[in-house]
Amino acid sequence: MASLASSSLLLLRSTPSKTSSCISFRSTARAALHLPELPSVGSIEKQLVRVGLNRRSNGPVQQRLLNLRDDVMSMVFDESGRSGAATWTVSEAEQQMYLVLEAVSDRVEMHRNVGEQRDNWNTLLLNSVNMMTLTATALAGLAAGGEAPVAVKVSSALLFTASAGMLLVMNKIQPSQLAEEQRNAVRLFKQIEGEIRSMLAMRAHTEADVEEMTERVLALDRAFPLPLLGAMLEKFPEKFEPATWWPMASNISKATAHQNDRRIKRFPFESRKAENNGWNEELEVEMRAVVDVLKKKDEEDYLRLGSIALKANKVLAVSGPVLTGLAAAASIFVSGSSSSWAAAMAAGSLAAAVNTFEHGGQVGMVVEMYRNCAGFFRLVAESIETALEETDPEKRENGELFEMKVALKLGRSLSQLRNLARKSIYSGMEGTEVDEFGSKLF
Repeated sequence: MASLASSSLLLLRSTPSKTSSCISFRSTARAALHLPELPSVGSIEKQLVRVGLNRRSNGPVQQRLLNLRDDVMSMVFDESGRSGAATWTVSEAEQQMYLVLEAVSDRVEMHRNVGEQRDNWNTLLLNSVNMMTLTATALAGLAAGGEAPVAVKVSSALLFTASAGMLLVMNKIQPSQLAEEQRNAVRLFKQIEGEIRSMLAMRAHTEADVEEMTERVLALDRAFPLPLLGAMLEKFPEKFEPATWWPMASNISKATAHQNDRRIKRFPFESRKAENNGWNEELEVEMRAVVDVLKKKDEEDYLRLGSIALKANKVLAVSGPVLTGLAAAASIFVSGSSSSWAAAMAAGSLAAAVNTFEHGGQVGMVVEMYRNCAGFFRLVAESIETALEETDPEKRENGELFEMKVALKLGRSLSQLRNLARKSIYSGMEGTEVDEFGSKLF
């Protein structure tokens, strides 16, 4: 019994030494391997909540999602950098998309700054030319007294001549139309920027998307050029044409074919027929009827209004310098006769009125607005036709999603869009015109 007790006592004394040796072995092995200490789930969740609360009031949801993802990536980099973990891998397509995003953001700022500058041009040139014209008219009236010095006549003639020259330049470049071009460019570039940020936030993009976005950026550069000399759009074309700021279908057909499958997975709508990707014969007939309305009503109406505005702008652009030139010629021969000074004063007053109506009323901006509206309806019609030209429904964009996008672009609900298609079909059967336009926005 004594030997048994002594042996058990020795066993108890030896156990802690074995345990401590195991613990020391584990710590030594861990120190040799340098295992990283990953942050706990609770700490990450707390940091995400704090970041989300701090950014709740900043910008749209897409921007907050992208900023939140960047913050998570920075936290992972910080924690992994301290423990020696592997770095975050970024695909080549994502790197290229970020480059396109930087270029688009830079273009947004450039077009915004240039647009503000050219809007200031319109205001400053209008005020300057009108002040010069009215001052010259007043001098011509003073010189009609008969005893006015020659300097008054010369001053009136010089002011009328300078005003006519400035009007020629102003009417050639149309500052109000230039400012409207840049405003439209800012809006369209911001639209591309939002789409790119959405793709990056969802991490669902391919090289085909990069190619498509690059083509769209280059098309916008061609549609809304920044320089004036050599690249400025013709302000008085022979025929009024809608604006075109999107690449041709042949340039992006491959990219569209590749991205349709990704879009279907990204937006999992319940299809009308699962095997047809939400497309059926009824939806195709509906889309063709909508295209018919957009071409015959909306686009045609804006082309008609744009042609009227362009003709009016041509008349005003010619009348202003002509009237100012007549006033300059009449002011040179101002004498005691009433006919000469009356002609100078009348021509000068009419020139100021025409200039105010043209540039104060921003007729050039109206022309550009009609041009962009007609281009918008042509873009919607071409996008529908391109989708319908694809014979395989599985390669198209989801049918229900596509129908919703068209309805939102036209400012309609789905039921209103379907009612419009029915009216178009019935009107075609009866040989009459639809009694409403396709768009409810403008």
